[in-house]
Amino acid sequence: MTSIFPNKTKSYNQAAWQKGYESQRQELAYEVTDIDGEIPVELMGTLFRNGPGLLDIGGMPIKHPFDGDGMVCSVSFQEGRAYFQNRFVQTAGFVAEQKAGQPIYRGVFGTQKPGGIFNNMFDLRLKNIANTNVIYWGKKLLALWEAAEPHSLNPENLETRGLDYLGETLKPGDSFSAHPRIDPASIWDGGEPCLVNFAVKPGLPTRLVIYEISPAGKLLRYREHEAKGFAFIHDFVITPNYVIFFQASVKFNPLPYVLGFKGAGECVKFEANKPTQMIVIPRDPARNDVQTLEAEAGFVFHHANAFERDKQIIVDSVCYQSIPQVQADVNYKNVDFDALDPGQLWRFTLDLETKKVTRELLATRCCEFPVVHPKHVGRDYRYAYIGATHAKTGNAPLQAVWKVDHQGEDSQVYSFAPDGFTGEPIFVPRPGATAEDEGWVLLMVYDSAQHRSDVVIFDAQNFAQPLATLHLKQHIPYGLHGSWTPEVFVNF
Repeated sequence: MTSIFPNKTKSYNQAAWQKGYESQRQELAYEVTDIDGEIPVELMGTLFRNGPGLLDIGGMPIKHPFDGDGMVCSVSFQEGRAYFQNRFVQTAGFVAEQKAGQPIYRGVFGTQKPGGIFNNMFDLRLKNIANTNVIYWGKKLLALWEAAEPHSLNPENLETRGLDYLGETLKPGDSFSAHPRIDPASIWDGGEPCLVNFAVKPGLPTRLVIYEISPAGKLLRYREHEAKGFAFIHDFVITPNYVIFFQASVKFNPLPYVLGFKGAGECVKFEANKPTQMIVIPRDPARNDVQTLEAEAGFVFHHANAFERDKQIIVDSVCYQSIPQVQADVNYKNVDFDALDPGQLWRFTLDLETKKVTRELLATRCCEFPVVHPKHVGRDYRYAYIGATHAKTGNAPLQAVWKVDHQGEDSQVYSFAPDGFTGEPIFVPRPGATAEDEGWVLLMVYDSAQHRSDVVIFDAQNFAQPLATLHLKQHIPYGLHGSWTPEVFVNF
């Protein structure tokens, strides 16, 4: 791809990027009619997205976007038409703070209540902000935040139904990660799909909890494992036989949090001189031979995929040399991208016989939010789809979508620079497809020039130009994760 920018010129304007972090208070529902190109008639189903919709509470800015209240969006497609909706998840904390007109909870990433240290010290209550992911599973639409229980939503209109304990799988106060993996054909369930998820129960040692849940919402398998030390784990991967966690070495000093000086997330310190623990847990309930391997792995927020090869497990991940530290004295909108290590795509090979780990940098381009074809989750695969920077090197906001071909013949990048800013793509298989990349890639793009968001549809085999760009009536603040279901929830 030829750059449209001269050498040493940034592909983005920082002030333009910052506008994507303005709160969006409007909750709308409408058919999208402002469209460039045509929506594929075969594309039928619903795209769900979640992310922080409020970046202030009663006019008081939050300290970090990860503290923002969750706002779920849906885009339903049917016969070449599209219908958009967005709604806040009506968590108990959201409702209470909207009524109060100010923060009444401390945020994990530094948002404080008004009143100074004395009004924040010893207040260790968590507000379930339901802002990280949204999935449709077991005939339920669930908004997820990894430190608490899911919220159930009505998929037809996104109304909040309340906390959901997945039958009796969870108890009040339990957490359920925002990064479930769906095994497309579980060998433990006769080839049926299975949702695998986890929870981190803090302490010394940390307990890792693994849930495996059927398409009907029934708990199939449950396992706990004690991991040494403090664990800060945001994502994981699966293969048919294993669940794999990367536990980077971090320290957590709770004192500034307890005394009201900092949020809990600001008290985590990455130890770059210590190895990462790679915990390999069998999914077979009859096996207890958990293995822990060590590697110089940096820090991983998100994995792309994992698969088994002989006695090895291959894990592809977006890895940072050091964790992008939450800094108490820096406004997140003024982040110096050039000063941060880029997230890059690495391949880790875990040899279960020799207990050795090798790693390989697959590409230098800065990237985040990788996804793969749903039928290749936990299996060998060729293609990944990732939000990426415009430039091949260096750190910057995500402005492109990148198709990674692990066979090296068909990698493609489409950039929305200078005005567009991207996030996580979603791959949707074409009905009846046989090729791994036969389908569509959907993503939401913030258009800073128009201060609105677009839903963009690509042919996954050809990134030369979008098939369709759906212009929404408002901007959607930068989101986190989403999912696709072939179910259509709006009658056109």
